[in-house]
Amino acid sequence: VQLVESGGGLVQAGESLRLSCSTSGSVFNIIAMGWYRQVPGSERELVATLSSGGKTNYADSMKGRFTISRDSAKNTMYLQMHSLKPEDTAVYYCEADTVNSGRVWGQGTQVTVSS
Repeated sequence: VQLVESGGGLVQAGESLRLSCSTSGSVFNIIAMGWYRQVPGSERELVATLSSGGKTNYADSMKGRFTISRDSAKNTMYLQMHSLKPEDTAVYYCEADTVNSGRVWGQGTQVTVSS
C-alpha cells in the first residue's frame, strides 16, 4: 500500500482546508485509516481514524471542527478541517493499518495557519 497526501498549505485562522490521501497498491489489505499530525520537537498525535466499517474517532480538540471520510471508488481518504487555529499548524500524515504490512505512512503535507 502506498499513501500520498495533498491539500496542505497556508491559511488564515478561521478558514477551512481539505486534505486528501490517495491510496494505491493492495488497498484491499487496509483495515483502517487515519490522520495524524506532528510539530517539530513533539510526538506525532492522533487527529482522526476511520475503520473499514465506517466508524470514526477524533481527538478531543478536533471534534466538531474536523471530519474524516473516505471515497472507496476513488481510493482516497479526506480530512475536512474547519475553523482552523494557529495551533493546528503541523505536518499532517495519512496512515493505513494493513493486514500484511502493518502500519503504512504517507510522506506528510504541511498545514500552516496564520493568526
